[in-house]
Amino acid sequence: MFSHDRIWAAIDALAERNRLSPSGLARRAGLDPTSFNKSKRQGADGRQRWPSTESIAKVLDATSATIDEFFALGDTGRDSGLPQGAFPPQAGTIPLLGFAQAGAGGFFDDGGFPAGQGWDVVEFPASPDRKPGVYALEVQGDSMLPLYRDGDILIVEPGAQVRRGDRVVVKTREGEVMAKMLHRQSPRAIELLSLNPEHPNRSFDMEEVDWIARIIWASQ
Repeated sequence: MFSHDRIWAAIDALAERNRLSPSGLARRAGLDPTSFNKSKRQGADGRQRWPSTESIAKVLDATSATIDEFFALGDTGRDSGLPQGAFPPQAGTIPLLGFAQAGAGGFFDDGGFPAGQGWDVVEFPASPDRKPGVYALEVQGDSMLPLYRDGDILIVEPGAQVRRGDRVVVKTREGEVMAKMLHRQSPRAIELLSLNPEHPNRSFDMEEVDWIARIIWASQ
């Protein structure tokens, strides 16, 4: 029997095989980007929701996959061991999000690791020591000049220990996301230096901070 879990696992696995997020797969197939969101897989009353046969047909056509391959992906994808809502691991690629989108809800878990839907992917060399949860943020605008320009890609490692002088990305509980240099951190407060001299330095009580992640690499 091709169960509800298996058919959604097949869609997730097909997206992964094509180096796409589920929303990216939906866009490629000409569907609404939210068609394969986790929230669309179960109704508010708890009833299971299934993708339409038309949606599946469009996805297969967009990826040149056969129905047999799709069924096989459902078998292999159902035991992936991924936590619910987690972005699937992809050899050679990592999740990508724009800075403007990063402040919205639903893209990160409580620890600041990528989760949920709406992520794209970007090529990044795979290595045995690459930490799980590494992701990319695309710089938008000129607020980080002259160090980072519009379109630069910042590779971010959540959960990493940060020290004075590290370049970091900080997300506040109010949804503001910024790239700064860590000047000082205590159990109660954090001080950040601006990368752009035209923008002010910032200070926050730690209770105002959602998460801090270290920038480990930038494409420039």
